[in-house]
Amino acid sequence: MSASGGTKAIVAALGANLAIAASKFVAFLFSGSSSMLAESVHSLADSGNQGLLLLGGKKAQREATPQHPFGYGRERYIYAFLVSIVLFSVGGMFAVYEGYEKIKHPHEIEHWYWPVGVLVFAIIAEAFSFRTAIKESNGLRGRQSWKQFVRHAKAPELPVVLLEDLGALIGLILALGGVGLALATGDGVWDGIGTLCIGILLILIALVLAVETKSLLLGESAGIEAVQKIEAAIVDGDVVTGIIHMRTLHLGPEELLVAAKIAVQHDDTATEVANAINAAEARIREAVPIARVIYLEPDIFSASEAAKGADREATPGGPAQHDAGH
Repeated sequence: MSASGGTKAIVAALGANLAIAASKFVAFLFSGSSSMLAESVHSLADSGNQGLLLLGGKKAQREATPQHPFGYGRERYIYAFLVSIVLFSVGGMFAVYEGYEKIKHPHEIEHWYWPVGVLVFAIIAEAFSFRTAIKESNGLRGRQSWKQFVRHAKAPELPVVLLEDLGALIGLILALGGVGLALATGDGVWDGIGTLCIGILLILIALVLAVETKSLLLGESAGIEAVQKIEAAIVDGDVVTGIIHMRTLHLGPEELLVAAKIAVQHDDTATEVANAINAAEARIREAVPIARVIYLEPDIFSASEAAKGADREATPGGPAQHDAGH
């Protein structure tokens, strides 16, 4: 669901940005407005970013190979990180430079109706794209706030498109304000100030995206709700009496690795333990369908060892939330 929703939002944003970039560049040629030039480069960069997201989604669908046994799901994270770099360098830094030059060497805006008309058109088109991204995101974020959704979403496409569209709308309003003040006062410096503000906004959004996608690249665990479902699915109360420790890791937005050491009784036979592990794996996949790779290691439960607490050296990263000890 996240993949299809993300693709629909990306395609909507791509179509809007290509049309907007062309119209902004035409407006720049007729008016000489630096805000329009910065905005046209911004929309062109956004179009390239959406192309990168689509490419990442396509590459992530490749089958696992002996060299990459866990598949290519993280390709989506890599391309999302590249988007943040493009947004920072091509969009943000260019706009800052252009705004600085415009403030130093202001230029009167000519044929004002071009930039104003294009900006109004762009705001309408971006609002449509933003609405599509919000609609697709609502199906995934559940009860999370928008901040929580952007910070904790495992699929990077929708948060990236949301932030890009939000930045684009705010940037268009800043551009319209800069052009309007320049026309009202006859001072082209205001156009440069609007451009500078656009650049700063894009850099801030790029930094947020870089931080979030870096966390995904490093490897994030499953969400709290998914972890609780997995823990409940593992323990059957018969052969599997508890979880000694457990780790989860997203191999991609829709592929989860689960590794756990489970507690069994000393008098259980190998056949009973093997059957219990197979049953536990089936329950995990039913409870959390994206749990594709599962490793369960049996160990003998020891009350005396459990009383000593978790052994961090034996379980790097610390104990699971509901540690049973061993």
